[in-house]
Amino acid sequence: MCYDKDTKIQGGCIMQEYKPFKSGKVREIYDIGDSLIMVASDRISAFDHILKNTITDKGAVLTRLSKFWFEFTKDVIPNHMLSVDPADMPEFFRTPEFAGKSMKCQKLDMIPVECIVRGYITGSGWESYQKNGTVCGITLPAGLKESQKLAEPIFTPSTKAELGDHDENISEAQCVEYLEKRFPGKGAEYTKAIKEATIALYKKCADYAYTKGIIIADTKFEFGLDENGQIVLGDEMLTPDSSRFWPLAGYEVGKSQPSYDKQYVRDWLKANPDSNYLLPQDVIDKTIEKYKEAYEKITGETF
Repeated sequence: MCYDKDTKIQGGCIMQEYKPFKSGKVREIYDIGDSLIMVASDRISAFDHILKNTITDKGAVLTRLSKFWFEFTKDVIPNHMLSVDPADMPEFFRTPEFAGKSMKCQKLDMIPVECIVRGYITGSGWESYQKNGTVCGITLPAGLKESQKLAEPIFTPSTKAELGDHDENISEAQCVEYLEKRFPGKGAEYTKAIKEATIALYKKCADYAYTKGIIIADTKFEFGLDENGQIVLGDEMLTPDSSRFWPLAGYEVGKSQPSYDKQYVRDWLKANPDSNYLLPQDVIDKTIEKYKEAYEKITGETF
């Protein structure tokens, strides 16, 4: 993996510049040699599209929340976070553009699967269940209602698509086959390991969030291998971008729930199909307000 860098003169000193080697819907990743800098932008995506608006402070909320959860779960599985302190990063990242949005991370060989875990039946899972009683090929008990808590969380992986493509839901057996091609001889072992880690992380965090008045309905994790072949948690963790957070107050089975996540954006886009992915200001304001409220409830800190 190579990194793209330039230099420029600043205040009489030469400062090394970096360019992202990977740019996703929301994140940019920079290679600084021995580690990576992951920057959460203020962009927002929905339905696999990057929206035309940016949402001020969103990147900082995602970074702070990921930091909280990485620290909270380091006893469950190691994670890739090294630091969020700009002093630990090259000078290029010590500017207002990157303030609060950057995380220094360990380099990993990423496992190309989105590890989705569902503790409640909602969204696309509910739509699928209504049609044939299954969610991502897993048969669930008859008679479930929308937003109902499942007896046990279910692991529903998907392929990790390139930017512009759609992720594809796969069964656990397909996950084994998919990973076997990428890591010969390890497909079954890695599938079992990431499934167990996904469920363990979800249970610990969902139980904690519940005590803070938030239901984590579903979320996704991503894992990679470190230089010793150990599985490590990567990417972001339990943010409003990667999760469905519902307020516990007012939770009622049998209907959709209000949320602290991108659902407000998704609902508006569904109701306004001709929007061309441009949000009105009030939707932007309400979205960041929800993100900050979730952060404050979960961490107990004022943003």
